[in-house]
Amino acid sequence: MNKFQLKTFLKDAYEIILVFLQFFIIALHFFQWELLPKKQVIHVTPISYFMGILLIIIAFIIMLVSIKDLGRNLSPFPRPTANSKLVTKGIYRFMRHPMYYSLILISFGVFIIKLNIYYICLSISLSLIIKLKIVLEEQYLKNKFENYLLYKNEVKY
Repeated sequence: MNKFQLKTFLKDAYEIILVFLQFFIIALHFFQWELLPKKQVIHVTPISYFMGILLIIIAFIIMLVSIKDLGRNLSPFPRPTANSKLVTKGIYRFMRHPMYYSLILISFGVFIIKLNIYYICLSISLSLIIKLKIVLEEQYLKNKFENYLLYKNEVKY
């Protein structure tokens, strides 16, 4: 394996690891390991429960709209698909990564409902993984679409 092939292999492996970790952390929202503390940060109140549910609903709507707007460009991987186009309409006029942000909001919504250390750890971990994916994805988008930097400057989030 030459140097170029090794670099390509490592970049591909990094992408796969990020996607795996993202889905793994999302899946952990449905299971609570006994090893991690279940201690509540504060007691859940009807107001915090309602706020968590509201945040999840809003984030889910944002996710559905972003899936619709992406259409055939949808992929769990940060690398754009071969025939993809830069989507700048719909919800993408207001934010560059609404699907990623909606996943983070859903995770924090679950934390607000549960208010325990386990879920805040998951939310922070998911946020970090998604930040890494965004950085990588933006490199790909900048290289693939010549007008991406203009779009990035116009749409800050």
